[in-house]
Amino acid sequence: MSTPANPMMLAHWRRTVAALYADVRVGAERDAAAAAARFRTARDALFIRHPQSPIPPAQRATWPGAAWFDYDPAWRVVGVVTLEQTETPALEIPLACDGVVRGTRIATISFTAGAHAATLPLYWFEGYGGGLWLPFVDATCGRTTYGGGRYLYDTIKGADLGADDGRIVLDFNFAYNPSCAYDACWSCPLAPAENRLPFAVTAGERTPPV
Repeated sequence: MSTPANPMMLAHWRRTVAALYADVRVGAERDAAAAAARFRTARDALFIRHPQSPIPPAQRATWPGAAWFDYDPAWRVVGVVTLEQTETPALEIPLACDGVVRGTRIATISFTAGAHAATLPLYWFEGYGGGLWLPFVDATCGRTTYGGGRYLYDTIKGADLGADDGRIVLDFNFAYNPSCAYDACWSCPLAPAENRLPFAVTAGERTPPV
């Protein structure tokens, strides 16, 4: 991958995001809605003030903050992880600045949210350090949410709601837009076809405000 223009600020961004998710993992055990409210407020402040923000610099002073669905506890579930054995990367995603990003499908996650039972593939980004990646597309995409889909996990960037060997927290209230949803200058890996859910996930981040 290419070296960022300011690697120290990028490191600070990732550390700050990781701290926000650490607070969520602890706070959600007591009051998930309150943890989400703190997260959303802190994330908006970070997007407005930080040099690594995906919001274009000229728009940050007047940016109204992210648009979210109201917190709905029905969309916080625990998924069951079934590990897979694969020998070659399942995905090769060309990015404008970073070349080809490779990801291996390492598991499937089975979950039930309300009346909806589904399975999502979970990926591991290849390369030094690696990281979990869980994107998805649902029936709201292109209508009330970003058309390219949303992320639940991207542990390289610190987005980690909590997982262990056989279980993973799927709190769709924290589903968030990739950076390219805010500014076309960003190049982001988007959810593959197999990560499409046939129902509407009315939780998490909505289409960015214009």
